[in-house]
Amino acid sequence: MSDPSIYLASSSPRRQELLRQIGMEFEVMEPDIIEQPKPDEPARRYVVRLAAGKARCVAERIRKSGRPPRPVLGADTEVVVDGEILGKPRDRDHACGMLRQLSGRTHLVFTAICILHKDMERTILSESHVTFCSLSEADMVRYWNSGEPAGKAGGYAIQGRAAAFVSRLEGSYSGVMGLPLHELALLLRETGIPVP
Repeated sequence: MSDPSIYLASSSPRRQELLRQIGMEFEVMEPDIIEQPKPDEPARRYVVRLAAGKARCVAERIRKSGRPPRPVLGADTEVVVDGEILGKPRDRDHACGMLRQLSGRTHLVFTAICILHKDMERTILSESHVTFCSLSEADMVRYWNSGEPAGKAGGYAIQGRAAAFVSRLEGSYSGVMGLPLHELALLLRETGIPVP
């Protein structure tokens, strides 16, 4: 296996899967930052701030550790309804409450990505509109019981069973998963990192 091209400031299996999909070699380094919106902070600003914060956190750790300097990729994904960031479900009731908000309507998914490379920092935001069909209470409970919603922004995974809930998607499928590959390729080229 060749040396990693980048450090991934995320432990998300979905982001790792997407990087492998485009042939990127990477090393995972989980950032240690507080993921909490500031009072009245708009969702777009929040995801951009968090993506950059994750990348900076890992870049600083690399600098102090003496590890080989490589570009750092940070990312954050949030599901937003009526301006409210849904976050990740705490338990079944919380997850079902999120799914009720998403049922039969369109919501936004923002994913920001940030690349830190040498003295350069570049950030880009992907915005997608996802429409869910109407869900019954039984649908929601069954979905929670599958185990899939736990740890997922908005309480669902578009690449899993929740694909059956999506009647329309405008935007980036990979962005809704957690890493918009088109935007990532743009940033990589802009920062001089080869895209396989």
